[in-house]
Amino acid sequence: MSSPKPFLIHIPQSKIDNLRQKLSLAEFPDQLEEAAWDLGCPVADIERLATAWQQWDWRQAEKKLNEYPQFHTDVEVDGFGSLDIHLVHQKSKVKEAIPLLFVHGWPGSFIEVLKILPLLAQHDGNNPTFHIVAPSLPNFGFSQGVSKRGFALAQYAEVCHKLMLQLGYKEYATQGGDWGFWITRAIGKLYPESCKASHVNMILANAPTYSKNPLLALQHSVYPYSERDKKGLERTEWFHKEGR
Repeated sequence: MSSPKPFLIHIPQSKIDNLRQKLSLAEFPDQLEEAAWDLGCPVADIERLATAWQQWDWRQAEKKLNEYPQFHTDVEVDGFGSLDIHLVHQKSKVKEAIPLLFVHGWPGSFIEVLKILPLLAQHDGNNPTFHIVAPSLPNFGFSQGVSKRGFALAQYAEVCHKLMLQLGYKEYATQGGDWGFWITRAIGKLYPESCKASHVNMILANAPTYSKNPLLALQHSVYPYSERDKKGLERTEWFHKEGR
C-alpha cells in the first residue's frame, strides 16, 4: 500500500498559452435579433466569457489552491487496477477529531470544500472538529481517469472507502451533494462497519403513495405545506422546467 505524497499544482505554461490562443481564434455564430436566454446562452455572454478566460490570471489561482494540503496516492480498485487519486487532507490539531470524507458533485471538484475547511478545523470546545479528506473523484480534476467500462457507483464508493482506510480512518462520517450524494449513500450501504454517519445537501424524494405508505400518504394529504415548503417546491418546479 502506497503512502500519500505531497502535491502542488503546476500547469505547464505551454498549456495555458495554447488555451489562450484557442480562445483568441474562436469564431462566434450569428443569432436571431433580440435573442435572449430562452433560446440558449446569448452570443454576447459567450464572447464575454471567452475574453475573461484569456485575461484570467491562472498563476494567481494556482498559488491560492496550493495553500491547501494536497496529496496524491494510489488506490487499488477491484477489476480496474491501481488509480492515482488526488486529495486534500486537512488534519485537525485535535487527535480525537471526527474523520469526515467530503465527496464533491458533478460537475464539481475538491474546490467545493475549501471555503468551509477553516470552520471544520475550529475547536472551541462546544462544537465537533474534523479531520477532512476531500478527494478528486476518478475522472475528475487531478485524479486519474478510468479507461475501462463498468466503473460505476460501487467503484467510486470503493475508491473513497479504501482511501480512508489507507489514511488510517477505520471509522468515518461522510458529506455528499449531487453526485457525491449517490456515492456516499453507496458507501453507507456497502461499508456500514466504517461509515458511521452521513450528511447530505441534496435529497431526491417523491410524495408518499397510498399503495406503498398509506399512513404517510394520508398525513401528507391532510397537513398543509408551510410557506417555506411551497417556495421550495415552486423553485424545484421552475428548475425542472428551465433545465430541460
